[in-house]
Parts: sequence; structure tokens; C-alpha cells
Amino acid sequence: MSDAMIRVPAEVRDRLAVIAESRGTSIRTLVQEFAESTLTAEERRERAERTRAYLAEHFGVEVNDEESADMGARLRKAFAGRQDTAA
Repeated sequence: MSDAMIRVPAEVRDRLAVIAESRGTSIRTLVQEFAESTLTAEERRERAERTRAYLAEHFGVEVNDEESADMGARLRKAFAGRQDTAA
């Protein structure tokens, strides 16, 4: 694997260093994990469609766009609440 240099302002580098240190890892690993775990909008749509198809096939549940958006909002709210209490 070849390395590449990413130029960021010093403040961003310093922030990444603080985050990496608090997680017991390196900036390199932090950036790699972010890149591997972050989905594009298209990847999220594809995953949602696969999930809908699975629910329909295995559970007989048809999820429409409104229900999907509502559940997404509920999940974001629940996770935001968990992050607030973890801080």
C-alpha cells in the first residue's frame, strides 16, 4: 500500500491528533477508519433499498419512503440523546 499526503490546516491536524490520542490510535488510522466507514449518498440509498427488499422478502413488511424517513429521524434523535449523555 502506498501512502499519500493530505494537506489540511494546522488547526485540523492538531484536532485530529487530539481525537486520535483520545482513542489510542494514530491520525493515519483515524482517517483510514473514517474513509472505510463513511458511506456516500448513493451507498446509503443502495443499502436502504437492500434493507427494504430484505424486510419485504423475509418479514412481509413493505416500508414506504415516509416510514423510512420517520424511522431515520427517530434513530438520529435516539443516537443524539445517547451522545449527549455520554459526554
